Amino acid sequence: MKNYIVAVTTVLLMFFSCEKNKKETSVIKENKLVDYTSLVYPTLDTENSRWFFFSSASRPFGMVNLSPDNEIDGAWGSGYRYKTDTIKGFSHIHGWQISGVSVMPVTLSDANTDSVFKDFYSKFSHDNEVVTPGYHSLELERYHIKTELTSTTRVGFHKYTFPENTKNAVLFNLNTVLGPSDNAQGKLRQINKKEFVGSVVATPTHRRPKALKIFFKIELNASVNTLQKDEETGNYLMHFNNLKEPLLMKVAISYTSEENAQLNLKTELPHWDFETVVQDSKDHWNSLLSRIKVEGNTEKQHRRFYTDLWHALQGRRIISDVNGAYPDNTGAEFKIGQLPLDASGKPKFNHYNSDALWGAQWTLNTLWGLAYPDIYEEFAMSFLQYYKDGGLVPRGPSGGNYTYVMTGAPATPFFVSAIQKGILKENLEDIYDALKKNHLEGGIMEKAGYEHKTNIGGGLDFYMEKGFVPHPNPKGKFGGHQDGAGLTLEYAYQDWTLAQLALKLNKTEDYNYFMKRSKNYATLLNEEGWMQPKNIKGQWQKEYSPYNYEEGFIESNGAQSTWFVPHDYEGLAELMGGKKEAVEKLNTQFKEAEQLNFTSGTSHASELHPEYRKIPINYGNQPSIQTAFIFNKLGRPDLTQYWSRKVTSKVFGGLSPSTGYNGDEDQGLMGSLAVLMKIGLFQVNGGTEGNPEYQIGSPIFDKVTIQLHSDYYTGETLQIKMTNNRASNSGVNKAIFNNKEIEMFTISHKELVNGGVLELFMEK
Repeated sequence: MKNYIVAVTTVLLMFFSCEKNKKETSVIKENKLVDYTSLVYPTLDTENSRWFFFSSASRPFGMVNLSPDNEIDGAWGSGYRYKTDTIKGFSHIHGWQISGVSVMPVTLSDANTDSVFKDFYSKFSHDNEVVTPGYHSLELERYHIKTELTSTTRVGFHKYTFPENTKNAVLFNLNTVLGPSDNAQGKLRQINKKEFVGSVVATPTHRRPKALKIFFKIELNASVNTLQKDEETGNYLMHFNNLKEPLLMKVAISYTSEENAQLNLKTELPHWDFETVVQDSKDHWNSLLSRIKVEGNTEKQHRRFYTDLWHALQGRRIISDVNGAYPDNTGAEFKIGQLPLDASGKPKFNHYNSDALWGAQWTLNTLWGLAYPDIYEEFAMSFLQYYKDGGLVPRGPSGGNYTYVMTGAPATPFFVSAIQKGILKENLEDIYDALKKNHLEGGIMEKAGYEHKTNIGGGLDFYMEKGFVPHPNPKGKFGGHQDGAGLTLEYAYQDWTLAQLALKLNKTEDYNYFMKRSKNYATLLNEEGWMQPKNIKGQWQKEYSPYNYEEGFIESNGAQSTWFVPHDYEGLAELMGGKKEAVEKLNTQFKEAEQLNFTSGTSHASELHPEYRKIPINYGNQPSIQTAFIFNKLGRPDLTQYWSRKVTSKVFGGLSPSTGYNGDEDQGLMGSLAVLMKIGLFQVNGGTEGNPEYQIGSPIFDKVTIQLHSDYYTGETLQIKMTNNRASNSGVNKAIFNNKEIEMFTISHKELVNGGVLELFMEK
């Protein structure tokens, strides 16, 4: 398998000439090469961000994700927070339940020499800040130090310009609260005047049950005069003699050994040319962002689109070294794993740390499957490596181990979609066996969120016996998200996706068994057409309202979760009285949700607000983000086009630090969703049927060109062209693909990846 990092042709910066008092105009013209990183707005929604949300001096999925931290306590509300004006350090790891290696350049004087280990924070101003993908620069006002950050995949690269005639130092804050966990047992050892090695332990969290040791190697372009250790804090200060040139510092990390940290540094960053690394990072990002090119609409919408796409390509982090070594924490004892190598001795794929794939069926499955099949395959191979090590395909691994984040077996639709699209072609029987294990006793379905020590909270035994998971679980509370109705709906969908793979592999008995289980959703539909929890006796939940939030449903209410039947909307509609009745019901929900701009406020925390929790459709969290495209499945593509365009404008149209994803941007899921809605292609069932189908929406651009990967698909490009496309025209009169008119506004994956032109004629 080829690595997803591909060579990129030279890209040129496009100059925008838009006067302030003029209306926004279309900015992307044909036959011009664009620096797509210049369009990314990294600070989008950073007033609401969390530890793994923000990246600046980072490569796609980089092991190192170097950026400044304004808040350092907790996984939520931490990391880079736009409205907090204080820098508390520059740390190298912002991953799902992982943090580590925080540093801070300082100047010393009589006033702070004795207190610097505890008093080193500095104010800064956004006026003196530059943030682009792969680069971050700001001034520490307390010290008048200009800080610049960039990186390779595994090495952070710092550039500090100190004021003249000052005492210069760099603090290594290795023992501290840092994001989701404490950093402890921090050690730094000097090799020579310019080289150091160290380690720090990311202590266990509620979600990541085992400690994780982080090794690092440091190289500097200037000699360290003294290495000082503070006995009280356990932290270290590097003292320098009056630096006349900017200090350059490389920090390479590894989760396996000091030696591999050194190898990562030597392999990825053997030189000292800071600007070259900045340019290489820009080129790396552009090689991926340029796979989807959009034309038409405004500069603002171009910037928002490439910011969304940037989010879809970050967050989940590499944890393997350049030689394929990785941390394996799946067993009773920690061990160093080894990825398989190709004929040249390079790893066939990278290993990853990842938040849950919960909701990926409507986001990553489609976007990665269409434009980034190489990345898709890498993640699948990494998840299979966890299966080989620990016996289960994970749903969100951290620190080389299972976290049991969220619920169900979301890896099943992730893998099945990859197989149905031809991205995964080998060892399908083995993959099937691995996925099937999760759907039976002893598998991951049994475990509710973060249930590390038992397998009771998921209620799978009840689901298999009664056809539903009771709420509350009569056996007690064992993990998070033990909401029985939500679990039932999720299991039924995932069973259906596994059945599709069983059908492909001619496993008739398994196919029939899991198809039968996939109908279990119907046990929860009440006479009013809402999903409603049942107790262990099969009795309906008392004092039920479809607007009760998280009372039987996972991060949602009954109104939102009623439509979590991605595999059988025709069957659901029949139970509701027919397609007409189902359409009317869902359309009413959209009209009501529009009053609150289709989201439960502007952050994940606001979902519990008395008003926001009652919203019938929420595009700020995963459980109901497919709903606009359900109309297409019910014979009303016009309503899919109308509401998807409305949602795109209201939810994913802004460009400011105060808003952007309006809720739970779980490592690129909502960014991916925004991209798909803006290009007008979606897959309601996650692309898991035999020849996956795309539902056509209402693209917001005049032209979209997707570069198809030649290692996976026969076509060169897929173009989507719009005629009469304006903000007031959301409806599509006619769709033509390669000169053939399309019925029902759906098209197959096989057709699309053969390449060609999809023409959409909008209503005048």
